[in-house]
Amino acid sequence: MAMADITVMGAGIFGLSVAWACLKRGASVQVVEKDHAGAGSSGGIVGALAPHVPDTWDTKKAFQLESLLMAEAFWAEVAAVSGISPGYAQTGRLQPIGNERLLQQAYDRVPTSKEFWQGRAEWRIIDAAQAGAWAPQSGSGFLIFDTLAARINPRLATQSLAKAVEAKGATFITADARTVTPGGAVVWATGYQGLYELSDEFEKPAGNGVKGQSALLAFDARDRPQLFADAIHIVPHENGTVAIGSTSERYFDDPSSTDDQLDDVLARARTAFPVLENAAVLERWAGVRPRGKTRAPMLGHYPGRDGQYIANGGFKIGFGMAPMVGETMAELILNDVDRIPTLFKVEANL
Repeated sequence: MAMADITVMGAGIFGLSVAWACLKRGASVQVVEKDHAGAGSSGGIVGALAPHVPDTWDTKKAFQLESLLMAEAFWAEVAAVSGISPGYAQTGRLQPIGNERLLQQAYDRVPTSKEFWQGRAEWRIIDAAQAGAWAPQSGSGFLIFDTLAARINPRLATQSLAKAVEAKGATFITADARTVTPGGAVVWATGYQGLYELSDEFEKPAGNGVKGQSALLAFDARDRPQLFADAIHIVPHENGTVAIGSTSERYFDDPSSTDDQLDDVLARARTAFPVLENAAVLERWAGVRPRGKTRAPMLGHYPGRDGQYIANGGFKIGFGMAPMVGETMAELILNDVDRIPTLFKVEANL
């Protein structure tokens, strides 16, 4: 294998984001991927970049906020270099408020959103009638509209970032990461399989894979907010489709098959969002997402391996966290500056 400053094992969203940040700092990079960029869960179809609620603030929420605020400039630059639109837009999100108690709780979060979101996004309470037909059913007649949430097309975004990384001079090598002997610093961004390998290596659970099933519908709502209700994300994409997802399955036989669990999600989605009742299903998708033990990203030094690092555990928030993950890991690898929150550190997951 050719010598490079950085070898990234895995071309999912975390691996590519680390490669991109290192390239922008002048490092030479090679990416090792056994299949193709976005072959795992990063090649999915949903793409909800949704923030946590703005209260009980912690380092995970602060890290996510910074990343979401970076996202527009991040993806605009990637698109300019690659020539491929990632489908990013900060269109916001609508959520139903089921009863008077939840309505009061939603109002209580208005002042905390102003404090924690630094005035750069809003948490609003609106009358459901303002949203028209594109709105979830709401028991109270009111909705939460947060302006921080954004959408992206994960499959196209991964392709766009991979193309941009290549255009910046990175070399892509098709190989199984376990069969290569890399030079330079090494970043292991190998998804849920990597979490199982860490568990075996350290003889303790480091995380697991969680299967998600989702669907793509023919419905043009490209400029509308994403919707969230009954644990279901409804995400309009700029190509005139709407993604619905997803299941969370800890135990499964086939990581890429869809079944009646997705049928149930579709039925619930059509009930919660009647506007989608007659929308045709264009695609059914399934993949396995890497969930670290703490549910937060797993970032930092690889224990016992000098000059090696881990970037894993994106789970449901990988694309939203990716801009900050890339920057934080590049600072650690190239400048030995550690800004990783304690909860995210590899040791916290072991």
